[in-house]
Amino acid sequence: MSKNYPGFLPEWYDQAPPEKSYRSIFKWGDPQEFKHPNPRLYALMKSTFNMTDEDFKSPQKMGLEEVSYHLPISLTPEQVAEFKKIVGEENVREDEYARLQVAYGKTMIDLMRLREGIVENVPDLVIHPRDKEDIKKIVEYCNQEKINIYVYAGGSSVTRGVECTKKKSITLNMRVHMNRVLKFNEINQTITVEPGMTGPELEKTLNNAPQLFNAKRAYTCGHFPQSFEYSCVGGWVVTRGAGQNSTYYGKIEDIVVCQEYITPAGVIKTAEYPASATGPSIDQIMIGSEGAFGILVAVTLKIFRYQPENRSKFSYMFKNWSDAVEAVREIMQGEFGFPSVFRLSDPEETDIALKMYGIEGTIIDKILELKGFKKGEKCMLLGLADGHKSYTRVVIKNIHRICKRYGAMYTTKFVTEGWEKGRFKDPYLREDLQDFGIMTDTLECAVSWDNLQQVYEGVRGFCKSRPNTICMTHISHVYPQGGNLYFIFIARINEIEEYLDYQYGILDSIQKYGAAMSHHHGIGKMTAPWLEGQIGKNQMEVFRALKRHFDPNNIMNPGGTLGLDLPEDKKRVVRK
Repeated sequence: MSKNYPGFLPEWYDQAPPEKSYRSIFKWGDPQEFKHPNPRLYALMKSTFNMTDEDFKSPQKMGLEEVSYHLPISLTPEQVAEFKKIVGEENVREDEYARLQVAYGKTMIDLMRLREGIVENVPDLVIHPRDKEDIKKIVEYCNQEKINIYVYAGGSSVTRGVECTKKKSITLNMRVHMNRVLKFNEINQTITVEPGMTGPELEKTLNNAPQLFNAKRAYTCGHFPQSFEYSCVGGWVVTRGAGQNSTYYGKIEDIVVCQEYITPAGVIKTAEYPASATGPSIDQIMIGSEGAFGILVAVTLKIFRYQPENRSKFSYMFKNWSDAVEAVREIMQGEFGFPSVFRLSDPEETDIALKMYGIEGTIIDKILELKGFKKGEKCMLLGLADGHKSYTRVVIKNIHRICKRYGAMYTTKFVTEGWEKGRFKDPYLREDLQDFGIMTDTLECAVSWDNLQQVYEGVRGFCKSRPNTICMTHISHVYPQGGNLYFIFIARINEIEEYLDYQYGILDSIQKYGAAMSHHHGIGKMTAPWLEGQIGKNQMEVFRALKRHFDPNNIMNPGGTLGLDLPEDKKRVVRK
């Protein structure tokens, strides 16, 4: 028994998953890494879901069984032999485990199916291309033979982006070989890499630029999504992603300088200019295309000076949501510079965050209570500023000035440090909770300032219409014109259909109240039914025209990606 769980220790699973088990596929991150709910969060789960210690004695649907299914390969022996000829026999996998491993991402529906042992939509082969020449040959051959191509790298997609929904298909695993630095240019402050490079490897390379490239200083990419430790550069680009420091460094479309893609129609390679006025941007057309137009083989990114010694951390507590939102808007429109991380939690998320990060019950928490910051009303703002020392000083000074004017209390850098320690580890909680039938998932959207409150109230209203459900909400990517709203819902759901009904209702609500269907997760096959309803039929026809040019045989990530080949009866249009 642990002293941290008075009277009872839940049966958390804290072993590396068995080799080749379903759990080894759906487990997040490091097989040896775990994050169990702390006693305060555990108590909240019990009270919210009317559970007792008895409910946490016997975990269920743990996925410890060895992967086993019977989905025969539909490619001919001659086609399999041709792929082996192109990349070498050692770079072609056709065993059941390898095929399933690249078929699902980290969408909740993926995790639920794996726990049930439900296997569907797997490729015939998994191929490890060695370089872009391999990919040219593969795309040419697949276009000739009408073989569908899917692409996998980090596997952290939460939109069913990598799922192989068509038969007679292959998946290219880019992470195995295509993870190299192709060029480092300190004069231009750029780096060119292959799409399979992971976030940590890119950042390590840039931080060590003086040793690796004889550079004058260390650099950073500035792109740190929550999936940073286990996502790849290619995934960031093709989903139009954002990192947690995007308020200062920008989303990935702001960081990309130029790219190279292999498409059935030929090579698309853009030039390394800081800006141009030569017609519509091909770069912006390809960013966010999610493998539906072609395969990214190289990308050149902006890099920034790595100056952690100048980083300033801050946190504030506001008495209510409306004051906090107004303060954040004023800060972003103040034209004195932007913070790097800038994250505002609503009252429900604030109360839970104080539990998760060990603030609840501390002296800070008691002082807040004495000063009239009420549970269920107060809102936490945390963040940090990056850049030159004089820049961060100005940013911090003005943030403090505006927050004080809106009645906020400064709560030190320690709250932000607590968040930093957990920001890449929180996904590990999902396995513990789901072992006992508690599902946690996220959906996010983009809003303008004048529409933020309507979307906030409308989407949360639907989320909370389900009894005994937690819905934490925050703004974590902010602009002078608006920001994103990120919804984290936790519910006692362990049936797939019940989960899908709830998820569809949330997506309906996001569209109903006028938000963009995604701010940074991409669209994939999960959100695709709502895309045309958001952007309109005319804009959707532009996407389809591009698809017809790049991929006339529809072999590139087909089966609903971006809604490009979605049947009419599968589309969902919600009237505003």
